[in-house]
Amino acid sequence: MSITQTLQAHIQALPAVFQSEVLDFVEYLEKKYGIGLAEKKADNAQTDAFIARMAHSLGDDFPDDVNDLDLGEDSAKDAIE
Repeated sequence: MSITQTLQAHIQALPAVFQSEVLDFVEYLEKKYGIGLAEKKADNAQTDAFIARMAHSLGDDFPDDVNDLDLGEDSAKDAIE
């Protein structure tokens, strides 16, 4: 049995409250060493924070309800000869 399978068997045998503690410890290790799913969550949080900062910098008068009808149609371009 692999270490992953052994861990899974032990974790499944625990009550849910203790499974939650195991998860907390795993996330702590991920954050401490900058690996795993916790690191990916941190990257996503940084991206979300960046988008929020950029959205606020557009100004209050920037329209947030633009749709395809507002964009109009593309006009034909002259051929380059």
